[in-house]
Amino acid sequence: MADEGILRRLEEVERKFEDLEKLLSDPDLNPENIHRYAKERSDIEDVVTTYREYKETLGTIKDNESLLDDKELGELAQQEINELREKETGLEDKLKFLLIPKDPNDQRNVFLEIRAGTGGDEAGLFAADLLRMYSKYCESNRWKLQTISISDTDIGGIKELIASIEGKRVYSKLKYESGVHRVQRIPATETGGRIHTSTATVAILPEVDDVEIDIDEKDLRVDTYRASGAGGQHVNKTDSAIRITHVPSGIVVQCQDERSQHKNRAHAMKMLRAKLFEIEEEKRLSEISDNRKSQVGTGERSEKIRTYNFPQGRITDHRIGLTLHKMESILDGDMNELIESLSTYFQAESLKELSEH
Repeated sequence: MADEGILRRLEEVERKFEDLEKLLSDPDLNPENIHRYAKERSDIEDVVTTYREYKETLGTIKDNESLLDDKELGELAQQEINELREKETGLEDKLKFLLIPKDPNDQRNVFLEIRAGTGGDEAGLFAADLLRMYSKYCESNRWKLQTISISDTDIGGIKELIASIEGKRVYSKLKYESGVHRVQRIPATETGGRIHTSTATVAILPEVDDVEIDIDEKDLRVDTYRASGAGGQHVNKTDSAIRITHVPSGIVVQCQDERSQHKNRAHAMKMLRAKLFEIEEEKRLSEISDNRKSQVGTGERSEKIRTYNFPQGRITDHRIGLTLHKMESILDGDMNELIESLSTYFQAESLKELSEH
């Protein structure tokens, strides 16, 4: 492995592993620290085991190279070296993957927010297209998408939508979707055939547990109101909808999807925790260099990330310079190539950053 930065990192991880083993073998170790040290050791054990196998493989290659001039053993030694070189390459690739920092949020469920941006009615229609795209993608992954709050336009568009998505590794797949999505197309009402540009904003917020974000009830102002919209007569007869204002931050969340006020409040509180968690994450990232922030793909809402060009049938992700001429299938939920390309790109950037330090 020619990358000195990665080799240094591997040596550091192995030393840390050995230090943790010494700590865990101490009979006087505080019981409270046993669990913490054991978890730290477990987290890096796979890296260390693979690295030691890698070093052992290099040692065996070196031993065989010393036999190449031997008339009787040279041919066998060369054959084994060829096999070991393949193993060396495989172990190098595995080590690089293992060293990529794991996102602790990857396993979480998420909240999806879609808001119409510039472009009037056309922006609302585009927001509805994005909702359909994500809904279809959720179906293909057997995830559950549930609407929490939605504000429609008169012509079938969406002004604002908040939904929860539950399933396996949802955040790991959708975390790079946050940002400004731009559409270029000819609206149905455009008689001159001119292409209009509109935008919609997407936010993906990981769902967090109660213990991770502590909310003081005294900081909350809770209002109930009568739900409106789809749902039949029942929604208009009870004040089941909930609006919660977190006074210190000014964050307002609301939910009217459920008929039960209790369930609506539970949904709203989950949403509030996610928004407060996002603020904490932004504070953490602000302490990281601008270069690192761009590499981890923070998905800032003001960042234009993707253009959907209908006349040319193409979608371009501006962060990674990827253009796909499969507009119709992507908007129908076939997002795998797009999402996998984003994941591969940002993993490579993380690895590059790792090798530079």
